Amino acid sequence: MQRREFITLIGGASLAAQRIAHAQQGGTPVIGYLSGRPEAVERPMLSAFRQGLAGTGYAEGHNVTIEFQWADGDPERLRPLAEDFVRRRVAVIVATGGESSILAAKGATSTIPIVMNSGGDPVRLGLVASLNRPGGNVTGVNSFLGDLLPKQLGLLHDLVPKASLLGVLFPSGPRTEAAIANIHNAARAIGVRVIDLTATTDAQIEAAFPTFAAYGAGAVLVNASPFFVAHQDKLVALAARYALPTMYFRREMVDAGGLISYGSDNAEGYRTMGVYTGRILRGEKPADLPVVQPTKFELVINRKTASALGLDIPPGVLAILNEVIE
Repeated sequence: MQRREFITLIGGASLAAQRIAHAQQGGTPVIGYLSGRPEAVERPMLSAFRQGLAGTGYAEGHNVTIEFQWADGDPERLRPLAEDFVRRRVAVIVATGGESSILAAKGATSTIPIVMNSGGDPVRLGLVASLNRPGGNVTGVNSFLGDLLPKQLGLLHDLVPKASLLGVLFPSGPRTEAAIANIHNAARAIGVRVIDLTATTDAQIEAAFPTFAAYGAGAVLVNASPFFVAHQDKLVALAARYALPTMYFRREMVDAGGLISYGSDNAEGYRTMGVYTGRILRGEKPADLPVVQPTKFELVINRKTASALGLDIPPGVLAILNEVIE
């Protein structure tokens, strides 16, 4: 970390500490909101979180304070930010924006309740004992994004049926190897081939799309990752530059000009996190609150992007779309 960044981080933490101390002295509970993403990327979901919180009787600025910390896609910042919340004795930590934020919060405290939004298996990650009875200080939402890969690949193939080679872009992480094996198995099942690449830097994202194009990939699937969320504008721009139909994992990427996405309803997940946070503030224990899995999934397509790529949306895909962005 550069000296200027360190000073900024410390200064921000000091100001946050003052606000938290003031709220606590006034008897107002403080929620520590920890995200691995940039604020601008997550901001659209905050209204849903506040909605869920309000449904339990808590309104920000009235009877609860929310203190936000953003890691801006840098996982190394998460643990110090989580530990700062622990030192300030916040009432609840909300951890979102990838498993790294949840693991950082869990590593920082075993007593302060943590409400998570996890894309991976929280049992395998050691965050909870089971989905029905978490058993510790962590509960929340499990959107199991990695499990959607075969479905996303199949939908992409339905949209671009003539593409016999598909590119898949993965982040680097503990789940990557298993996800790569999963996608190759899914590709064989539908009779297509896959070229897989991983990216953990801007330069690797920049290099991925020309590499897919050079190999003759007819379309691309971007795997779920907070890193890719933070770089959604770059991904969308590169897909357009190389004229590669691309499947994403969240509808906000389609709102930004991407072609198609399939994933759980983000707003539903964030509302649930708000509800669980309020219930914990009212005295319920995270150990007794089952981890919630999504019940609503969205298939969204951008018609303008499809037209720019010269794609006709097949009737079978049109029939199951939840939304067409004009």
